[in-house]
Amino acid sequence: MDFHLDKWHDLKGWQGALYLTGLGGISALAFPPTYFIFILFFSFPLLLHSIDRSKNWKCALMKGYWFGFGLHTIGLSWLVNAILIRAQDFWWLVPIVSPLCAILLALWTGLPTLFYYWIKPSKKLKIFVFAGLWSVCDMSRAVMLPPNWWNPVLTGFPWNPLASTWEIPGRIGDIFIQTVSLIGVDGLTLITVILVLLPLYGKKGWMIIAGTICGLALFGSYRLAEKPPITDNNTPIVALIQGNIAEDDKIANTDPRRIFQKYMQLTSDAVIQAVTLRQELGQFERPIIYAWPESSFPGGIQYDDAARKVMMQNNPDASFGIIGAITQQEPNVLYNSLVVLRQPDGAIDHVYNKVKLVPFGESQPWYIPFHVVPGQVLTPGEGNVTLNLSRVSSFAPLICYEVIFSGQILDYKNRPKWILNLTNDAWYGNSAGPRQHLAAARLRAVEEGIPVVRVANTGISAVYDSYGRKISQIDWGVKGVRAVALPGALSFTLFSLGHRFIPFCLSLICIFTGVAGKFLSRGKIIN
Repeated sequence: MDFHLDKWHDLKGWQGALYLTGLGGISALAFPPTYFIFILFFSFPLLLHSIDRSKNWKCALMKGYWFGFGLHTIGLSWLVNAILIRAQDFWWLVPIVSPLCAILLALWTGLPTLFYYWIKPSKKLKIFVFAGLWSVCDMSRAVMLPPNWWNPVLTGFPWNPLASTWEIPGRIGDIFIQTVSLIGVDGLTLITVILVLLPLYGKKGWMIIAGTICGLALFGSYRLAEKPPITDNNTPIVALIQGNIAEDDKIANTDPRRIFQKYMQLTSDAVIQAVTLRQELGQFERPIIYAWPESSFPGGIQYDDAARKVMMQNNPDASFGIIGAITQQEPNVLYNSLVVLRQPDGAIDHVYNKVKLVPFGESQPWYIPFHVVPGQVLTPGEGNVTLNLSRVSSFAPLICYEVIFSGQILDYKNRPKWILNLTNDAWYGNSAGPRQHLAAARLRAVEEGIPVVRVANTGISAVYDSYGRKISQIDWGVKGVRAVALPGALSFTLFSLGHRFIPFCLSLICIFTGVAGKFLSRGKIIN
């Protein structure tokens, strides 16, 4: 790539910061739901060229920081919708909520540029060093320390990895995301950064880009041509119920009876649909399960024996009901829970408490001097579990953004047959937020080789098979139900065996190769 923009890279002060912030901002258009991945082939080479012209480490650090500030400000612009719901309390946050989050997240783009400047790799290998550093720093965004530790930065928010730019809806996306079954989302991020920097090497770089993309497409097509995994009589038919309850109504809770009745009617419709599907398939022994979204039960489900009994007795064909609810197991201790009800009396069979709480939404960082959590601060659960129900294939429960944590969602000693993700994206409106969240769920299906069922309050509810192919979907902002006969799970994927150790090692190999190449080029090893 021939650069004639050196004067832009030499800008200082606010002008340089504005240029790099804009460069990062347009890069965010590569994320779902726009998927303008071609922009990265322009913005990332410009970023690296600018870093190469840095006069000192502080300059390199700030160039990466401002790029990340723009990337995350635009990528998380949908957060404004959550503030608008509570505008009477936090109206002043409306124009600055995404920049405030970007102030922290931009550190993870500043660090790789800083380390890159210190290493000063050779020209031939510099893109591998930068890609490895970017991937390792990006992986560290998933680190979540306990809420009472000193953790003003490590709050756990691995949102919008660059690998998600390949998660294009439909067949094209199905093909290109299959690589994550081998190396995970972080490994695909590594490949993505290498690819978008290859234009720095001119015609040869573009030829390598074309060859790599063809290789990814061939691998994805080959993998999708495999025979689907076999199901058995314990693989359930799951009835997804999307109530489309406005978040204002959920918060106010002024008419819980109406909300409950609405869900009851939808549940009856969904179970009837599931029974019809079971008859059409001729698989009369397959169990039926219905699922409500996150925090959908308008009350204390543990103490409402009558409601639980009605929920199951009105739907006798359903073996279990899975409900999102806020539960209280100790005085003044609340959990965001997934509650499993069984036939015939609605007794509670299992309770899963959400482990990873949303910073600022469910957990209150100690360094914030005012209360930002809507309602009482929640308590995290104890760890990932696999739930085993009678005569139903085992599943892994996940609530809300727990699904975005690559390699951290399952009890790997007790591998489940499917994943159930209850969520409530009503906070974020009809924006990029729910689409980006949905993309993460799809990537988990491919990584683990396990079907994913996603049930959302206002959408988007969906079911993906173990290859990440969409089986069914309820769109955003509609009230609806879907009954889906779940497909089988793969016995394993390479990523499910090695987890994040695989992309971490690949990233280190890229970094050390660049470092070794630098010394080799100087003759310090061969001499």
